[in-house]
Amino acid sequence: MERVDFVRSVEVKASYDVIVAGSGPAGICAAVAAAREGAKVALVERYGVVGGNLTAGYVGPILGMVGKGTMRDEIVSLLGVPENDMIGVTGKAHDFERAKLLLARFVNHPNIDVYLQTIVVDVVKEGSSITGVVVSGGEGLFILAAGVTIDATGDGAVSYLAGAQTEKGRDDGLMQPVTLEFTISGVDDSRGVICIGDVDDVKLGEERFLDYCKRLSVEGYLPEKIAAVRLHPTTKSGERQVNTTQVNGVDMTRVEEIFAADLELREQIALLTDFFHNHLPGYENCRVISSGTTTGVRETRRVIGDYVITAEELALGCRFEDVIVHRAEFIVDIHNPEGAGQAEEHIQYCKPYDLPYRCFTPKGIENLYVAGRCISGTHRAHASYRVMSICMAMGEAVGVAAAMCRAEECTPRNLDVKKLQNRLTEKGIELYG
Repeated sequence: MERVDFVRSVEVKASYDVIVAGSGPAGICAAVAAAREGAKVALVERYGVVGGNLTAGYVGPILGMVGKGTMRDEIVSLLGVPENDMIGVTGKAHDFERAKLLLARFVNHPNIDVYLQTIVVDVVKEGSSITGVVVSGGEGLFILAAGVTIDATGDGAVSYLAGAQTEKGRDDGLMQPVTLEFTISGVDDSRGVICIGDVDDVKLGEERFLDYCKRLSVEGYLPEKIAAVRLHPTTKSGERQVNTTQVNGVDMTRVEEIFAADLELREQIALLTDFFHNHLPGYENCRVISSGTTTGVRETRRVIGDYVITAEELALGCRFEDVIVHRAEFIVDIHNPEGAGQAEEHIQYCKPYDLPYRCFTPKGIENLYVAGRCISGTHRAHASYRVMSICMAMGEAVGVAAAMCRAEECTPRNLDVKKLQNRLTEKGIELYG
């Protein structure tokens, strides 16, 4: 493959205490938490809207649970959705259009500069320490400098560019499938089934709904890989949030694979709508009213940190001395990388567990935190902590930590974790018990 040496002088546009790359659930909480602690923050977002899967990704309901007092509670209240249980039985998908405004207001803080339609393309390093990021915007390349950077990109992009050790998928490299969620209206709520996912035993007549869909798939009415039809209620009557489309074998860090996957997912939306019209009571008159503007990604890189947490620890509800996220809880939800439904015959439930500080500090890299689905854990552990409630709590914790690093003029690896824990509990965040 031909290579070109590319050398140019790039302007340092601004300097900050903290840079947050990515404005999804983890990123917005990291930025606001740091700003509220007095840090000057740059929030860098590659799309034209903040919120990530809360907005552009059209993901709902907000799944998972964490201890009391985190920004997760604040955002759920802000979006006006009912309190959810761990797996989504009582949850409803929020209004995504309204969320675009509400979350923009949320990050509109005097200490935060938001850079939309701006992507991180490289990092600036001195030895093993990150001192800034190279970004690309409408006027070309420029540098944002900072004392601490938080990688909330989901894909671990900043960490990868910095040379951190990363892993993808399970032992054979396969990752969970990608999905494009969409919203339909015109459902007759008195007859239209709700199915929250693979743990749901709701029936259609005398038959389990998911078994009904699987049977019709065998009969040729649905492709096998999208036989697990998940239909969530929204905050509006007559609507359903559909989490069913699926493409397997895609690595969303490889840009050459994205368009084909997106096209297939959008073709599946049309196919599913036809299926609803002809085979689901109460859905005869439904229509698609909106869909995600970016593919929903469950899994890409995991950044190897100073500690790698396992699903076995999550199942046991392990506690850690350096806890910064407490009572996180969700099932080990591994969507099948090779077919429909779940990858494992029996879904593993977890006791409420801790996430330790060491999972957020990439091994061998200084002045960098990770937050969100790219933190340090195994493939199976990732399948539990990747959901939005838990990611919000992660972002808030490292946002406070980053601000403390700047105030105390120390690196993340040298921060006194006990002081961080004290500050989090002072803010009303539950960390113990």
